[in-house]
Amino acid sequence: MKQLILFFFAVVTFTSCKKDENPIVPVQPPANEEEVITTLVLTFTDIQSFEDHVFRFTDLDGDGGNAPVIEVDDLPGNRDFAVFISFLNESVSPVQNITTQIENELEQHQFFFQTVGVNLTISYGDEDANMHPVGLINNSTSLSPSTGTLKVTLRHDPDKSATGVSSGDITNAGGDTDIEVTFPVVIL
Repeated sequence: MKQLILFFFAVVTFTSCKKDENPIVPVQPPANEEEVITTLVLTFTDIQSFEDHVFRFTDLDGDGGNAPVIEVDDLPGNRDFAVFISFLNESVSPVQNITTQIENELEQHQFFFQTVGVNLTISYGDEDANMHPVGLINNSTSLSPSTGTLKVTLRHDPDKSATGVSSGDITNAGGDTDIEVTFPVVIL
């Protein structure tokens, strides 16, 4: 009987130490892929005349290739505008509207607007479900004639609760920059 127990113990020991030929490896879910943005369009719609003034950035081959193309309409002074932002991926066919992807992830995105030398103000006109600003829709006012720049930055996963972020200060936002474009601006 002792020999039978030892035999049984040996069989269990050797079979349980056998290397698994088909180990189960957990599959990681895909990471949230960054949006491919080749084109950024800001449309300033004059709320008095309903005339559109378009700022357009296009970089079809991405960083390091050909220089991006920036097209900007002059803005009339002393006007109020509704500002709409849209994104495209024009490197594929058919062209993809990336704006809808950002609309589906409002909590994970925020725009920041920085002006230098130009008399232009921009304020947020939309928010996410947590009542934090996003920036796909904005309000803007052009003041007296001036020339300068407008830098538009889209951050992915910013800390929207950090100091100043909800008022548009990028300093403490953190997160990753999806796109950053500086437009030359002329106010007539």
